[in-house]
Amino acid sequence: MLKHRWDQWLDNLGLRVSSLDALPQLSMLAIPVGLLSGGVIIAFRMLVESSQGMLLPEDNIENYEGLAVGLRLLLPVAGGLAIGLIWQFLQQETREIGIVHVMERLAYHQGRLPFRNAVAQFFGAALSIISGHSVGREGPSVHLGATSGSQLGQWLRLPNNSLRTLVACGIAAAIAASFNTPLAGVIFSMEVVMMEYSVVSFAPVILSAVAATTLTRLVFGSDLVFSIPAMQLGSLLELPYVFIMGVTLGCIAALFIHLLQRSTTLSKGWPIWIRCTLGGSIVGLIGIAVPEVMGIGYDTVNQALLGQLTLSVLLVITAAKIVASALGLGLGLPGGLIGPTMVIGALAGGATGIMADIWLPGEMASPAFYALIGMCTMMGATLQAPLAALTAMLELTANPHIILPGMLALIAGVLVSREIFGKESVYLVLMKARGLDYRDTPLTQALRRIGVASVMERRYESLPEVIDRERVLKALASEPRWILITRDRQPLAIMPAADLARQVQEYPEKEECSLTDIPAERKDVAAVDFQATLQEALSILDNNDAEALYVTRHTIPGISRVYGILTREDIDRSYRVN
Repeated sequence: MLKHRWDQWLDNLGLRVSSLDALPQLSMLAIPVGLLSGGVIIAFRMLVESSQGMLLPEDNIENYEGLAVGLRLLLPVAGGLAIGLIWQFLQQETREIGIVHVMERLAYHQGRLPFRNAVAQFFGAALSIISGHSVGREGPSVHLGATSGSQLGQWLRLPNNSLRTLVACGIAAAIAASFNTPLAGVIFSMEVVMMEYSVVSFAPVILSAVAATTLTRLVFGSDLVFSIPAMQLGSLLELPYVFIMGVTLGCIAALFIHLLQRSTTLSKGWPIWIRCTLGGSIVGLIGIAVPEVMGIGYDTVNQALLGQLTLSVLLVITAAKIVASALGLGLGLPGGLIGPTMVIGALAGGATGIMADIWLPGEMASPAFYALIGMCTMMGATLQAPLAALTAMLELTANPHIILPGMLALIAGVLVSREIFGKESVYLVLMKARGLDYRDTPLTQALRRIGVASVMERRYESLPEVIDRERVLKALASEPRWILITRDRQPLAIMPAADLARQVQEYPEKEECSLTDIPAERKDVAAVDFQATLQEALSILDNNDAEALYVTRHTIPGISRVYGILTREDIDRSYRVN
């Protein structure tokens, strides 16, 4: 009895959240998604930082520079080898991790993220960061947060359109929890990964980010990631130079994407343990001479923002970080790329700021201010997401003075990378390098937002192919719209109930009739799952040359129940109305 009530509650919940106006239900679900994602990110961060604290000198989680020269080489090589050997024993599909994996599951699998991939991500990325590889933690965080939302939705057997919303909630919560930036988490989720904006999605995503941020602030406090003095533009006369800096960083972003793309493509067929070991070796060899490339590198960013690094040091670390991050990630080391792009942007921006001090006359903003703008620009140009980058920088630094120059530099960098060098978002580039594509037309977006359960016609009667008059009259008494014709209990076709009613009236003397022989409009049918979206339904109709679908759901293993009927006309009407 208890299981029956639970199943009934799940069915009712699925019906409610399958429509476009399910804002209250999705908002209610967003809070546990945010708390779950925040908890996972807290566990991930504590694992990484506690391990780094025990491993690195002075208990400083960023102090890879304090390691002996031999350890700077040995640590990333050993870490890469360990990751490679572990990955070698995992199935290929389990090794798919990170933001590209999340986008692939959204595009091709309706946001159903496997739990085992998240486990591989959790421990693989932790080992990679601890080993000093030049990677960030935001990519793993996004994967872990997205899986948290997806797994909760799958456990509740929610329709796929609402599952996508919970994945977006998990992504926003993960970014918010990882960087203490709730607004940037929301924008990142919608602009970079989901690539769509809708009112129904925004409210739950915001709630999820708030819940995750609240939880992480209880654990880690509310301190900003970067500690910098108040800075602002010296004068509006600097704006042309800011634009030039944006162009320069757009070129650097294009170079970074190109190196990452080429290393991914060239090493695609190599054994994974060789790729990871080679990636660790490259980081280790560079780390011998330039130890600042090791780890996430936020300590180096803080030094640049405080104006503590010289021009030559900034240029050397920038070049080294580009090579170490692009090649390491391209060869398969688990980790994120947003952190490295922020570091590269801050260092390159700081260098251009020092050059401005040397070359240009008059009162100029400090090089640290240019480092701040550079960090924002590099992130935006690499992700092709200017709004997410600007919002992140605003929250990370609490400095509103970056908005005007930041917008100018951002657009310059985004346009140069995209229009001159032809680079899309780095995640789309990496998807295409794997032979995948992110299908995201406006029509596709609209169809993904609606579940079949909210559109299907529930007024139907299921009748066998050959049936007696008494049973026909009983079925018609409920005033159905459709008759689902079955043969050996398997759906065969549908016909309008009005056609059957007309036949009964015209031939009152017939005691038995065949529903496949009487004059009527009949449509061939195929099955669609109760959790499917209208996009999936349309794909099934096309692939099966069917004219209608019957919506089914497995209640117990081997037994399914038909919930309703869906036609092409229903799909078209729903899309046009919404």
